[in-house]
Amino acid sequence: MLYALLTPLLSNNYINHMKTTKIFSRILDVLILLVFILFFASAGFQDKSTSGWYQQWFPNLNGSTIKDITFLDSLTGFAVTTSNSLLQEYILRTTNGGDNWSINYTFNTPSSNRYFFRVIKVDSNTVYAFSWTEMFKTTNRGNNWALITYDLPCGDFAVLNKDTILGVSSGGFGGGVWRTTNGGLSWQNIWSNGGSGNPDKIYMYDRNMGFSCAISSISFLRKTTNGGFNWSDINITDDFLDMKFVDTLTGWKGTNSIKKTTDGGITWFQQASPNVLSFIVRSISIINKDSVWLGGDAYKIIGNTFYGALCKTTNGGTNWDYQIPNMAIDSGRYLNVNFIDTKYGWAYINETGFNDGVHTKVGGNDTTISGVNNNSTIELFNYQLFQNYPNPFNPTTTISYILNKSGNISIKVFDISGKEIEELVNKRQQAGSYKTTFNGSKHSSGIYFYSLIIDGKVIDTKKMMYVK
Repeated sequence: MLYALLTPLLSNNYINHMKTTKIFSRILDVLILLVFILFFASAGFQDKSTSGWYQQWFPNLNGSTIKDITFLDSLTGFAVTTSNSLLQEYILRTTNGGDNWSINYTFNTPSSNRYFFRVIKVDSNTVYAFSWTEMFKTTNRGNNWALITYDLPCGDFAVLNKDTILGVSSGGFGGGVWRTTNGGLSWQNIWSNGGSGNPDKIYMYDRNMGFSCAISSISFLRKTTNGGFNWSDINITDDFLDMKFVDTLTGWKGTNSIKKTTDGGITWFQQASPNVLSFIVRSISIINKDSVWLGGDAYKIIGNTFYGALCKTTNGGTNWDYQIPNMAIDSGRYLNVNFIDTKYGWAYINETGFNDGVHTKVGGNDTTISGVNNNSTIELFNYQLFQNYPNPFNPTTTISYILNKSGNISIKVFDISGKEIEELVNKRQQAGSYKTTFNGSKHSSGIYFYSLIIDGKVIDTKKMMYVK
């Protein structure tokens, strides 16, 4: 009797238990499916964000563009900008390693052609920011800025200490090297080459040894060993966009190639360039005698897209590799690279339309993409592609190139997405100098790339701008 009464109840409990089990089983299946979806979505995101770097942004700058940056330590840094339509230029500050930036100082400039172009760290508290006829100084990590005006046409500065600064100017009989010992309140012209051949770039390793060059006219590379009072010619056909020394003997300088010295800058030898396109060095950051980073015009084509690249050596420049820090951004150039040690580094895109960059706390990519071009020196000798002229252009521009040996030559033009839009040359040519013309009238305004291709191999790529 009891069994007969309990049997229906047991059966019902069993059935309910089975239903509950099936429900939990289905829920578990859904959870497992969600895990797989999240995993693959994450994997897809990783394809766009390179391991070791993460993206950073600046606030709304009303059309201004980041021009230069410097960091005091792993957390505190400063950036300066160009002017905008509001005739404002900014000093920005971060106190959390660049994850957040705020406008630290706003300067109302009298002209849109005036803008900040350098920001230089002096010590852990002192920073100078340079505009065209004004300089700004902080001695308390940006809590206050002092405005100092000067009437010098200087195009570059080297800060020796909190009071002593060297400025260089290539203009006329006011050109040469200027020096202040009271933080910019008064200046003295300590050297001049007369009416021409004066420098517009300067780098000082310490208060005595430094280098200058003229990049706006004839290139004069000079060295000083007494703080800028006297200069000796090194090589009248060479210059630099940036230069850094690790000690009094070993240093690197860069323009459209990277060169190294081991005798204090008396002689320089060209190193094999990394396998990137449109290679121009605009920023050098030295960690030690083996590890050096380069920022500038460096691109890689993946699929049909141009990506900005950074270049690095870990063996003193014998070989150079490249990294693509962020594949979520295309076409941006990392013109400024800044490492304070082996792990902490920043690189920012200093061009119109991009006010962002990347930061690493682990020394860059976990897996550097190796792209050493061991034949680059030979290729540079056999072929040379020049920057188009005029640039920017409207609507036509001339592209010149030199061949020191014959080959099947192609000149192709690509838009900013990497899509080929025109082939200007496609023939076998003998050694010699050649020119071709690109007419952009049927295309929209913007940035374009052109490549010299020899026997099916891309030798060099340069960037040009079409403005209607």
